[in-house]
Amino acid sequence: PILTVETRIVDLEGNDVAPGEHGEIVHRSPQLMVGYWDKPAMTAEAFQGGWFHSGDVGYIDEAGYLYIVDRIKDVINTGGVLVASREVEEALFKHAAIAEVAVIGLPDEKWIEAITAVVVLKEGQEASEQELIHHTKSIVAPYKVPKRIVFTDALPKSTAGKILKRHLRQEFKES
Repeated sequence: PILTVETRIVDLEGNDVAPGEHGEIVHRSPQLMVGYWDKPAMTAEAFQGGWFHSGDVGYIDEAGYLYIVDRIKDVINTGGVLVASREVEEALFKHAAIAEVAVIGLPDEKWIEAITAVVVLKEGQEASEQELIHHTKSIVAPYKVPKRIVFTDALPKSTAGKILKRHLRQEFKES
């Protein structure tokens, strides 16, 4: 807890969720900005009912500690179940051959979004799609395992070095 800052975890309807349950992190505080400069639409979207909607998915445990799990835009809806891309990325990173990975959801008739991992291997390392899928199965629940693994030489990044998942979604949606 931070003095004068209220934090809640809410579901899609804005209702509080139980401790340990994932939802959007929202804040309210007298020190918080009142909106985005000259951007009323962004302000209206981010501030609802006096609460700032962070765009982060997280949970608060029984002891009151806040955990950030992922960004809402990076959560994948696979078969009606929401999966944090970051959790799948962390599982894949445990494989010795992986240098970089980005997990995205791609449109799929059966799954709504198919979990897809875009992988850069370390120089001189080899790994097959089946090997990485098997590796991931040993760490995460079956519904979180990628349906497809794509190998690439590099991931698109911003000038700050952040992986641009929207570019990957666009590139692989068309392939």
